[in-house]
Amino acid sequence: MLNKIILMGRLTRDPELRRTGSGTAVTSFSLAVDRDFKSQSGEKETDFIDIVAWRATAEFVSKYFTKGRMAVVEGRLQLRDWTDKEGNKRRSAEVVADNVYFGDSKRDAESGGYHAPAYGAPAGGNRAPAPVDAHSDFAEIGEEDGELPF
Repeated sequence: MLNKIILMGRLTRDPELRRTGSGTAVTSFSLAVDRDFKSQSGEKETDFIDIVAWRATAEFVSKYFTKGRMAVVEGRLQLRDWTDKEGNKRRSAEVVADNVYFGDSKRDAESGGYHAPAYGAPAGGNRAPAPVDAHSDFAEIGEEDGELPF
């Protein structure tokens, strides 16, 4: 059996880092994920999906991600049954994130635009963003480096 989900969307709010009674880091956030098709009225629809991340992944997300930032979340779908204040039985669905990657570059996030993903850092540890191909001989050229050589 397989329970794996991959989502790409923008954070709808800043992640909230908390700690359990035993000190385990946990953060929650929500992703706005556009559907690939339009509704019958011709409008693009968006799903708002709750995400929860634990331990080092939670710390990574709370440190590097903010509202509006594009994120790629890899994890599993989890359903929880609970009872509300009025005694009604409820069910919630959320994604438990195993890895969270940048879906945009820092420059794109600051300008509000989106271009092809430039960085990907697994959230399995407290690592800073690294180029997708860490073994490449290429380096990012900053604006101060002048014109491109081609």
